[in-house]
Amino acid sequence: HCNFEFDLCGWKQEENDDFNWYLRTSSTAKLGTGPATDHTLQEPSGHYIFIKNSFFHLQGQKARISSPVLSRKNKNCKVREGVVIEGMKNLIIFYYHMYGAHIGSLIVYQITTLKHEKILLNLTGNQGNFWQRKALTLSGDGDEDFQVVFEGTAGEGPKGGIALDDLTFSREC
Repeated sequence: HCNFEFDLCGWKQEENDDFNWYLRTSSTAKLGTGPATDHTLQEPSGHYIFIKNSFFHLQGQKARISSPVLSRKNKNCKVREGVVIEGMKNLIIFYYHMYGAHIGSLIVYQITTLKHEKILLNLTGNQGNFWQRKALTLSGDGDEDFQVVFEGTAGEGPKGGIALDDLTFSREC
């Protein structure tokens, strides 16, 4: 579980992307550039990770952050293709906030160590000025260790940002 109150908890910025996710609080944000509070503490001093559109980012540029490697040997962390039952404990659960006129996209991947990619979620555009919960099923096909990667993409202008908080893998992972 990572609530970003102290650090990135082992999540790593990708080196071959265009810009980074930043750890921040709402109390340091400019009005209208992110959530009013974090999700965990629900106060302006709480932390989350964030990307903001700016004049310095071209539309389509990407910021990627990846989880620690999860072992294929942990059978409880993966299920057969097509099984999507939250009680099966094979999930990543997180909260996202995507708000503003120029929001790009948020894509969540499951990527194996041999770089086989599977898109778990693809959201584009303004999703509302509030935190939303998402639970995604991790797939168990193949024998490779894997990571989960969050990719935020810059939109067409400076208004908007994407925030993530409370990233949790089910206990069995």
